[in-house]
This record gives sequence, structure tokens and C-alpha cells, in this order.
Amino acid sequence: MLAAINMELKGKRITVTGGKGFLGQHLVRALQHKHGCRRVQIADLPEYDLRSAEGIRRLFVEQKPDIVFHLAARVGGIGANRENPGLFFYDNALMGIQLIHQAMEQRLEKLVVLGTICAYPKWTSVPFKEEDLWTGYPEETNAPYGLAKKMLLVQAQAYRAQYGLNAIYLLPVNLYGPGDNFDPQSSHVIPALVKKCVNAIDDNRDEIEVWGSGNASREFLYVEDAAEALCLAAAHYDKPEPVNLGSGCEITIRELVRLIAEIAGFKGRIRWDENKPDGQPRRMLDTTRAEKEFSFRAQTPFAEGLRRTIEWYRQHGR
Repeated sequence: MLAAINMELKGKRITVTGGKGFLGQHLVRALQHKHGCRRVQIADLPEYDLRSAEGIRRLFVEQKPDIVFHLAARVGGIGANRENPGLFFYDNALMGIQLIHQAMEQRLEKLVVLGTICAYPKWTSVPFKEEDLWTGYPEETNAPYGLAKKMLLVQAQAYRAQYGLNAIYLLPVNLYGPGDNFDPQSSHVIPALVKKCVNAIDDNRDEIEVWGSGNASREFLYVEDAAEALCLAAAHYDKPEPVNLGSGCEITIRELVRLIAEIAGFKGRIRWDENKPDGQPRRMLDTTRAEKEFSFRAQTPFAEGLRRTIEWYRQHGR
């Protein structure tokens, strides 16, 4: 049973920052086709550089939004985070801090800020609860990114307390699905593994290499489920506390590789490069708050989501 509706999305002017990105494209479609929103606009490069205060001001002047979903981010996998820690910190902090401030000055009706599971401490009791966010330091390989995004939670709460800004903060696990980023220089684990398995089959190779030991665990959320969670939160949630978004299912990287290889049809050898980092040892979220506050529960079975992702890559990703 949904909580009392705080905001009707259908008649609002909505802006999605990062709307050309992976999650952004799915969110725009969900807003338009599932929720009947007719005034959805995108703020993304090259039209809007959200690292610039002038770019953000122009966004508000030109698009006049009632609701903003802030999805724009500089993101990447372990390798990209290790190579660009300063860039990942600067871009993500700058975009978010300026956007939240401008939302306050423009008296925006609602701001939905997307955080990251990388904000959690490296050693966090599983499943991660929202109150665990401040019990330690994030995993080192993505700490600059995670901390930059976590500061947006602090700012959103401070601006709510002082200025009455209706800002909410959501913490999704790793997303996957059709349209993901398959660039090996910046992709996350699922698209990277899908690309390796499918390409190995196409190239008649009988071996793929995977980073780490395979012992780390992760939780994944299908991108269409994540888009629906954002819509539900925008309509039904209005509190300062952050909210986890996940599927509630934990899997080791070793089992993940086996499953992707099986679905893709790769029968060759998997070679583990244990000189490469595993990243955070375990990741799985407690999703109780999301279900309680806005009745979100992931709907897509993991194997089915992987099958759709692999099929999309075979048709569009190469």
C-alpha cells in the first residue's frame, strides 16, 4: 500500500540531468510512457555543462522545472576510478553542490539526488543499512567518487533544514541492463563481463581474463526497476533520510562470471588475475526503508535481466 501521495508527477515540468545516460534514458521513458508525464526535458552535455554555475542557472531559466532528477555524474569501474580520482571527485562534487544551491535559490518544488553505494564504508555489516553510512571510510579505489556523492546528502539535509528545500537522496546498488556502458575503459563489472564472453565467442577464443579473486560479492539492480524506484520516490517520499535502492540479492563475482558465461554460451576457461583489486569485499543493501516509504520492490529476476542485457549487447553494443 503506497504512502499518501506527496506529489503528482503527471502535470509537472520535469528535468533529468544526465538524461542521455544509461539510467537517464530509462528514467525518461518511464516518466513518459508509464507515468504519463508530457513535459520531460533533459539537461546533459553538450547543451548544459553542469560543472558550470552559469550552465546550471541557464538550465533553470530555460527549462523552468518543477522537479529535477539529478543523475548526471562522472562514473566508471574500478580501473577508471583508480586512474582519475581527482577528476571523479571534482566533477561530481561540483555538479551536485551547485545544482542543489541553485534549486534552493529557484525554490524548486522537488529535487531527487542520486547517490552511490560507493559512499558506504569499506567494512560495512551486510546488509548495508542507511544508518551505516558514517561508520567508516569508503573502499579506497572509489573513495573520492563515493565521498563526493556523499557530501550531496549532507548538503541536501542542510538545505532542507535551513531553507526548506524538498530534496531527497537515493542510494542505488550497481545497475545493469540494456543500454549499459560497454566501454572496457570505464564500464562496470556486468557489461565488462558480457562484452568479454560475447566477444570471445565471436572471436573463437577459449579464454577470458577477469580481475580479482572472484571472492568479492555484489548486488545488482535492473535499470528499469531503478527507474521505477526513482519515480515512486519522487511521488511518495519527502524526508531527509537517505534510502537504499536494491534487489536484495547478493552474488559473488565468481558466481556472476559463471552465470553470465552460461547465459551467453561461453564454454572456455576463465583466468583470474589476482594482482588486480577486488574492490569492496561485500555489497548488499537493506531495502526495508524503500519498501516501507514508497512501496518499491525490484521486479526483474536476475537471470532474466542478464539475458536481456546480453541480447541487447549482441544486437546493439558492438
